Amino acid sequence: MSLVQDSPSPCRRRPADGRTPEPGGRRLPPYLPFVAALTLATCLQWLGSSAVLPLLPLYLRRQGTSDAMVGAVMAAFFAAGVVAQYLGGRLGDRIGHRPVLLIGLVGYAVASAGFLLPLAGPGYAVLRAGQGAAAGAAQVAMLALVTGAVPAAVRGRAISAVFGGELAGVAIGPLLGSLLGVSRMATLFLVASGAALLAGLPVLVIRRRPGSGGSASATADPVAADPAVAGTPPAGTSARVRLPRTGPAGRALVGVMLSAVASGVLTGVYEACWTLLLDYRHAQPWQIGASWTLFALPFVLGAPIAGWVADHYDRRLLVVVGLLVSVGFALAYPWIGDVTWLIGLGAAESLGVAFAVPAAQSLLGQAAPADRIGQAQGLFASIQTAAIAGTALVSGALFAVAAWWPFTLAAVVALALTGLLPWVWRGTSGWIGHPDGRAG
Repeated sequence: MSLVQDSPSPCRRRPADGRTPEPGGRRLPPYLPFVAALTLATCLQWLGSSAVLPLLPLYLRRQGTSDAMVGAVMAAFFAAGVVAQYLGGRLGDRIGHRPVLLIGLVGYAVASAGFLLPLAGPGYAVLRAGQGAAAGAAQVAMLALVTGAVPAAVRGRAISAVFGGELAGVAIGPLLGSLLGVSRMATLFLVASGAALLAGLPVLVIRRRPGSGGSASATADPVAADPAVAGTPPAGTSARVRLPRTGPAGRALVGVMLSAVASGVLTGVYEACWTLLLDYRHAQPWQIGASWTLFALPFVLGAPIAGWVADHYDRRLLVVVGLLVSVGFALAYPWIGDVTWLIGLGAAESLGVAFAVPAAQSLLGQAAPADRIGQAQGLFASIQTAAIAGTALVSGALFAVAAWWPFTLAAVVALALTGLLPWVWRGTSGWIGHPDGRAG
């Protein structure tokens, strides 16, 4: 389950780049420091943002914002991300994904600090949109960096590590927010801003490995050889290269995009209505924060196993099963009156999500051309974010009618989309390693 790969032989052999192997025939792969830096960066960013997120709907209510406007403010984050994620991915393919990541982190810090200004509902929506645009571009750049730098055989584990860092931040942030409470939201906005700036430090510090400047060592070093990591566009990139639309690769991408819509619909209802549902069940602020933390912890603990499974088993099956698990929970939540059960079931659902995310991302990275990784990641993120935004926008109004309406509608839509995946993925392989796609 480690990102450190075994040597192909039990004998100690000198690598092609001339570096001495570690004792026991193992050496640290060159992409590992980059994955570690990105994991730390995403942990810091999400620690700050998640400290604000669970209490933001309650804060907006105290500022005189209606439930419908609360949904609109939450949806603004994702609506802005729809455009920013796709454009950020395309821009990263041209200028390098690291600069896009840094710009996104700084932009998120500025937008978070803006919440300190005296504003009304529309003003909050504008700032939330700024956060969404910045966070969306940063997320796409982060995933493109991982996909471009890590071999396919261990990509699931690398992606799980980065998402595990994200959920580790989500596990800590809400606890901090619940301790400070809605009355000290100004402090939380500053925390979110400062954490985003700190997240840029690991990205700035990590460098290409020493000795990667020459052609021989550069080709042996996947980090140095990857132009997205180095911050320069791919040499000889043709503007005519497109994402595959037909054949197995095209069907694989279409299926991944459908899974993005399904997961986005489910996420959107939680973004707008999870806190409202807990408040409707008379949950205390600390319980609301704890629910986010307890959702994140199983994901963090299960991420290494989920990444390993995605690298060794049929990733299509993992995506379908993970989505079906989430659909079942979404149908059940509005009918559960006990807050403790709601929090506990949310934690259980996290395990299904933990297995589906690296599987979908690994499928995406394998099906997309190497010099269009940013575009593919941007398209996936934009589609998912559009689904989140649309669902969040209507969920607030539906919740005002009946608490079960938004959860049930989202579950039905996600179930219909998930049911299409086996048909769309016919003739494709979900395995890695052998010519037929099956792992060894």
